[in-house]
Amino acid sequence: MPRNFKSKPALKKSIQKKRNGVSAASQEKSNIFLDKQRIDQSFLIRRIDALTDVQRDAFDAFDDGFNLILTGAAGTGKSFILLYLALDHILKNRNNENEPSKIVIVRSTVPTREVGFLPGTAEEKIAVYEEPYKAIVNNLFRRGDAWQILKTKKIIEFCSTSFLRGTTIDDSFIFVDEYSNCNLHELETVITRAGRNTRLLFSGDTVQSDLFFDREKNGHTTFMKILENMESFDIIKFGIEDIVRSGVVKEYLLAKHKLGL
Repeated sequence: MPRNFKSKPALKKSIQKKRNGVSAASQEKSNIFLDKQRIDQSFLIRRIDALTDVQRDAFDAFDDGFNLILTGAAGTGKSFILLYLALDHILKNRNNENEPSKIVIVRSTVPTREVGFLPGTAEEKIAVYEEPYKAIVNNLFRRGDAWQILKTKKIIEFCSTSFLRGTTIDDSFIFVDEYSNCNLHELETVITRAGRNTRLLFSGDTVQSDLFFDREKNGHTTFMKILENMESFDIIKFGIEDIVRSGVVKEYLLAKHKLGL
């Protein structure tokens, strides 16, 4: 069971309680920086608030110690929220050896994404997939070198599902983004890598998948059924009404839904 773990009925009560107000003290904690010897005092993470009720559910489930799956419509802030929550937690608990001290971002880079056709070495090819997270992290810290600083300090690591076999990941948040592009074998490889003081975070949209074969796509259904029977996991589902990226994204998906496409 994760630290501070609460049962799902208890989580619902906690969510209602937290919606009634957030203490000034907890708001102040959002601007905690890493110790002076490692990163200077200007290295602050900006405070992010939930913009929809479903986002608030995700914030509260994270605070209650659940492993999380955020699934649903594009543009709802799933990846942004999970990166923010994990980074903010690490900064707040940087002196607690019983809490995760880094984020391991995992994505599939199997041939369905045509990685073999990208120029450069294997490391350079994989680096292409880091760009969305680099943009999010630099945005969160309001500085263009934040991603590189955190990578250099080993607070953020990025890897492909192809290189996880035989490893154990301790003291970490394992963040699996675009999990809908992972087959069942990859998903099981990731979840069985989790070691001590480690929590799992999944984000994806099963409507948007690069997998070609039905047998691979059906792996998501099997995986979700398994996690639904695990008390340590909470699954948060985002709908079109939760889109915050832009009006045109919401308008497009609503039009698509109306046409039954």
